[in-house]
Amino acid sequence: MPNATKPVQNTEKAQHIHDPALTARRVIAYIVLFFLSFLCLFFFYVLIVNSTHNNFTIQQGFDPMPRGSFGTNFYNTTHDANVPILTGLRNSLIVSAANAALSVYFSALTAYAIYAYDFKFKKAAFTIILLIMTMPTQVSALGFLNLMDSMHLTNTLWPLILPSIAAPTVFFFMKQYMDSSLPREIIDAARIDGSGEFNTFNKVILPILKPAMAVQAIFSFVGAWNNYFIPALIINDAKWKTVPILVAQLRSADFLKFDMGKVYMAITVAILPVIIVYLCLSKYIVRGVALGSVKG
Repeated sequence: MPNATKPVQNTEKAQHIHDPALTARRVIAYIVLFFLSFLCLFFFYVLIVNSTHNNFTIQQGFDPMPRGSFGTNFYNTTHDANVPILTGLRNSLIVSAANAALSVYFSALTAYAIYAYDFKFKKAAFTIILLIMTMPTQVSALGFLNLMDSMHLTNTLWPLILPSIAAPTVFFFMKQYMDSSLPREIIDAARIDGSGEFNTFNKVILPILKPAMAVQAIFSFVGAWNNYFIPALIINDAKWKTVPILVAQLRSADFLKFDMGKVYMAITVAILPVIIVYLCLSKYIVRGVALGSVKG
């Protein structure tokens, strides 16, 4: 019987492989993916190419060929006393790295508390955190600015770092990941072995959460790096300004002093750390999203 059914199975498999409708859907899918990839990469190419052009050639229209003004644009961008881009890079790196680390760790810790403990207002706490997640930043911006001003924290980086400890979106992702990928038996076994709660979380739970933490670290880093609204409200001192503020400041310069080559170079320099972080952690994205998906 196995020998009799095997040719039938192979025939069905061959028909499935050579199905014209399936082949057509595959071709369409590849064409769409190629087109979307081209669109994404094309704008990076335009950015890099324009960073090699001077202001005059950029104003003449798009030229797809690189030119020889890359070094000049880089020098003018990094030596502009009015727009200290290197200082802005340092500030943005501090803020983004701190945001990624704090939001990921404390959100995972909060999700672990909701997941591993049973207490009276557990569902209420979870619901309140989700409601906070739906509140736009602009709604609380004025109150936040007044609070930071009363605490004398304006023109510092602390208002851009400390709020990342409470990150409802990261918390929600971590909680869903634990629901789908963290067996309670592991926690119970650690407790039976006499492990303390913080020791269990740091040495047992965190290694299991590594894919989800890497994904959220990327998102938190990029979100903090691109954040313009809150830093523009909090920071007026040039030595504490972040990259988005400096790029906008460079873009809004006087028309007679406006240099598109410097703008494109500033943006090119600004996206390099984001690309490096993404390349270092990208292998966890698909794994983390797949394992952390909501159970059906």
